[in-house]
Amino acid sequence: MAENVFVSPHPLARHKLTLLRRRETEPKKFREVIGELASMLVYEATADLATRPLAIETPLTTTEGQVMAEKVGLVPILRAGLGMV
Repeated sequence: MAENVFVSPHPLARHKLTLLRRRETEPKKFREVIGELASMLVYEATADLATRPLAIETPLTTTEGQVMAEKVGLVPILRAGLGMV
Protein backbone atom coordinates (compact mmCIF):
# COMPACT_ATOMS: atom_id res chain seq x y z
CA MET A 1 0.00 0.00 0.00
CA ALA A 2 1.16 3.55 -0.69
CA GLU A 3 3.19 5.23 2.04
CA ASN A 4 0.80 8.19 2.23
CA VAL A 5 -2.33 6.04 2.74
CA PHE A 6 -3.62 5.54 6.28
CA VAL A 7 -5.82 2.54 7.02
CA SER A 8 -7.46 2.80 10.42
CA PRO A 9 -6.85 -0.30 12.53
CA HIS A 10 -9.70 0.64 14.86
CA PRO A 11 -12.22 -2.22 15.26
CA LEU A 12 -15.25 0.11 15.14
CA ALA A 13 -14.03 1.69 11.89
CA ARG A 14 -13.57 -1.74 10.33
CA HIS A 15 -17.01 -2.81 11.54
CA LYS A 16 -18.69 0.25 10.05
CA LEU A 17 -16.80 -0.14 6.77
CA THR A 18 -18.05 -3.72 6.56
CA LEU A 19 -21.63 -2.53 7.11
CA LEU A 20 -21.21 0.00 4.29
CA ARG A 21 -19.91 -2.63 1.91
CA ARG A 22 -22.59 -5.25 2.58
CA ARG A 23 -25.17 -5.66 -0.16
CA GLU A 24 -27.92 -6.13 2.46
CA THR A 25 -27.38 -2.73 4.10
CA GLU A 26 -30.50 -0.62 3.58
CA PRO A 27 -30.07 2.95 2.25
CA LYS A 28 -31.21 4.54 5.54
CA LYS A 29 -28.69 2.47 7.52
CA PHE A 30 -26.00 3.26 4.93
CA ARG A 31 -26.51 7.01 5.43
CA GLU A 32 -26.36 6.62 9.23
CA VAL A 33 -23.21 4.52 9.16
CA ILE A 34 -21.38 6.72 6.66
CA GLY A 35 -21.92 9.72 8.96
CA GLU A 36 -20.62 7.75 11.95
CA LEU A 37 -17.59 6.52 10.02
CA ALA A 38 -16.88 10.02 8.71
CA SER A 39 -16.75 11.33 12.29
CA MET A 40 -14.26 8.64 13.21
CA LEU A 41 -12.09 9.35 10.18
CA VAL A 42 -12.09 13.10 10.83
CA TYR A 43 -10.98 12.41 14.41
CA GLU A 44 -8.05 10.32 13.13
CA ALA A 45 -7.16 12.68 10.27
CA THR A 46 -7.01 15.77 12.49
CA ALA A 47 -4.95 14.26 15.31
CA ASP A 48 -1.77 16.11 14.26
CA LEU A 49 -3.23 19.55 13.54
CA ALA A 50 -1.60 22.47 15.31
CA THR A 51 -3.37 24.29 18.13
CA ARG A 52 -2.67 27.50 19.99
CA PRO A 53 -3.46 28.47 23.58
CA LEU A 54 -6.43 30.70 24.38
CA ALA A 55 -7.32 32.18 27.76
CA ILE A 56 -11.00 31.60 28.54
CA GLU A 57 -13.45 32.33 31.33
CA THR A 58 -15.24 29.36 32.85
CA PRO A 59 -18.11 29.70 35.34
CA LEU A 60 -15.54 29.32 38.15
CA THR A 61 -12.22 30.77 36.99
CA THR A 62 -9.96 31.78 34.12
CA THR A 63 -8.08 28.96 32.44
CA GLU A 64 -6.18 28.22 29.28
CA GLY A 65 -7.72 26.12 26.52
CA GLN A 66 -6.57 25.13 23.04
CA VAL A 67 -8.05 26.22 19.71
CA MET A 68 -7.11 25.38 16.14
CA ALA A 69 -4.06 27.35 14.98
CA GLU A 70 -5.42 27.63 11.42
CA LYS A 71 -8.74 27.28 9.63
CA VAL A 72 -9.52 23.83 8.28
CA GLY A 73 -11.24 23.28 4.94
CA LEU A 74 -13.20 20.19 3.97
CA VAL A 75 -13.77 19.12 0.37
CA PRO A 76 -15.83 16.00 -0.44
CA ILE A 77 -14.60 13.79 -3.25
CA LEU A 78 -17.10 11.96 -5.47
CA ARG A 79 -20.65 11.09 -4.47
CA ALA A 80 -19.81 9.02 -1.38
CA GLY A 81 -17.89 11.98 0.01
CA LEU A 82 -21.01 14.14 0.01
CA GLY A 83 -22.59 11.87 2.62
CA MET A 84 -19.59 12.41 4.87
CA VAL A 85 -19.86 16.18 5.18
